[in-house]
Amino acid sequence: MTTAASAQKAAALLALHAGPGFVLPNAWDAGSARILEQVGFPAIATTSAGIAWSCGVPDGEALDRDTMLEHLGRIVAAVGVPVTADLEAGYGDTADEVGRTVALAVELGAVGGNLEDAAEGRLFGIDEAVHRVAAARAAAPRGTFVLNARTDTYFVPATGDAFDETVERAVRYIDAGADCIFVPGIVEADTIRRLAAAIPAPLNVVAGLANRIDAPTLFSLGVKRVSVGGSLARAALSLVERAGRELLDSGTLGFLDGAISYGDLQRRFGP
Repeated sequence: MTTAASAQKAAALLALHAGPGFVLPNAWDAGSARILEQVGFPAIATTSAGIAWSCGVPDGEALDRDTMLEHLGRIVAAVGVPVTADLEAGYGDTADEVGRTVALAVELGAVGGNLEDAAEGRLFGIDEAVHRVAAARAAAPRGTFVLNARTDTYFVPATGDAFDETVERAVRYIDAGADCIFVPGIVEADTIRRLAAAIPAPLNVVAGLANRIDAPTLFSLGVKRVSVGGSLARAALSLVERAGRELLDSGTLGFLDGAISYGDLQRRFGP
């Protein structure tokens, strides 16, 4: 991908955050990414959980950086829309390693990425987390990469009031170069509304994990970006399990009801 093409995709992804709100689906392989593009989504995210599960391991940096980036590269190459990558906590103990991870993602054609501020069940100290965000920003300047700084203050016990710490971290991450803020794990609509009002950047919330609030309602609360994390992958793997049980228990093929035909999929994945 040329620098100009990458910049255009980054600009298109960033522009979505200025609208009334958009849904960003999470793909776990090239095939799921192509289906989601064909459905009509203007941008696609990856899911570290879905990619890990497709490799037979749990989520949470169980895969090494090279393996995760290999899957990212296949997804980017399979679609024409902007792709933003789930980079977990950056796959490195140091800020320099985080910057290297972002640089590698950019080389593969990703025009955005999430960066978490927690690992192994604990939040990074705020100064360390800010340093990691700044390193990511330095590796991918504004206009070339949409940096979505994630804070896990509602997943990992915060050191004080979760709301106040979330806002404090969000403001610090924005000052360090984040374009938007991702806060997973919120379940109360009022908390989401208050965070959207208090954070001076577009707010990303994940639906289908800790909460089942639909996208239109989240948009009405001030959320600009709604992703679904590993939920699509979970749904797909749940179908595999149900189909497997049906085959094992009765040998019937009811799981094929409503399935895309072989010929249709061949056409969709053709040149």
